[in-house]
Amino acid sequence: MAEKKVSLPAKLINGGVAGLVGVTCVFPIDLAKTRLQNQQGARVYSGMLDCLTKTIKMEGYFGMYRGAAVNLTLVTPEKAIKLAANDVFRQKLSKDGKLPLWGEILAGCGAGTCQVVVTTPMEMLKIQLQDAGRLAAQRTVAASASASAAAQPGTNAPPRSSATRITLELLKTRGLRGLYKGAGATLMRDVPFSMIYFPLFANLNAVGRTEERHSNPQERAPFLQSFVAGCTAGSVAAVAVTPLDVIKTRLQTLQKGEGEDSYKGIIDCAQRILKREGPAAFLKGATCRALVIAPLFGIAQGVYFLGIGEHMLGLLG
Repeated sequence: MAEKKVSLPAKLINGGVAGLVGVTCVFPIDLAKTRLQNQQGARVYSGMLDCLTKTIKMEGYFGMYRGAAVNLTLVTPEKAIKLAANDVFRQKLSKDGKLPLWGEILAGCGAGTCQVVVTTPMEMLKIQLQDAGRLAAQRTVAASASASAAAQPGTNAPPRSSATRITLELLKTRGLRGLYKGAGATLMRDVPFSMIYFPLFANLNAVGRTEERHSNPQERAPFLQSFVAGCTAGSVAAVAVTPLDVIKTRLQTLQKGEGEDSYKGIIDCAQRILKREGPAAFLKGATCRALVIAPLFGIAQGVYFLGIGEHMLGLLG
């Protein structure tokens, strides 16, 4: 049976739709992850649930979606590039319909590298918006302690900023390089992630269909199998690269709380975290990352293999 070729526009549409659906579902957990990773000294939040509870109390329900607009805007090209690039690399590296493990890893490496051009500015803007609430909560805790009085709910919401304002300020003060601060750390996180995720997903997606494993597992995989394979591979890869994600988040955070470190680069950041906070700090937000990435990529792969892009192009054609 000949392998069905999926057009690049269809792959881009599939990836974009998958990213939009996934991010909408898991963004509050991603916000908690960012705030937990940025805690250095005084602990404003004791964990994910505590973070979300305090966020709702201080900022309202939609406070959990701070930074979601920029993420929803840019996640479409990001996820589209990532999934489509991996597919293209896999097709180019396949010989006689078969792809060895080294080819799967290399394809994942290429996909992770391609997406950084969109991922870095997206993460840069998103992190500033997400972390604003933590900084406001930290100031509230400090003020309450000095005044010996508790703050009233809803009266200490963080000052509103926007991705547009942050972008213009960065371009004015630091140029285009300002939007790409932490690009090296983003590359260090996303390339290993993709090198783990895509081969693991492809193999899990082929379970139970050994004889067809190299012929076209993506086309033959049932929806549920693609979803579970995406969730499993995503959670494993997410936890594996959490230390790199912590470093990336710290480097890209522009506003620091009282007594919090600023860093000169990747090595300086890693050394300071290890010295001040110990090895456990490199796993901050690991549970949140697994809870974000697992459904995000499960939904992504499920939508991708449902072929929504092909159906949309068919309607337009």
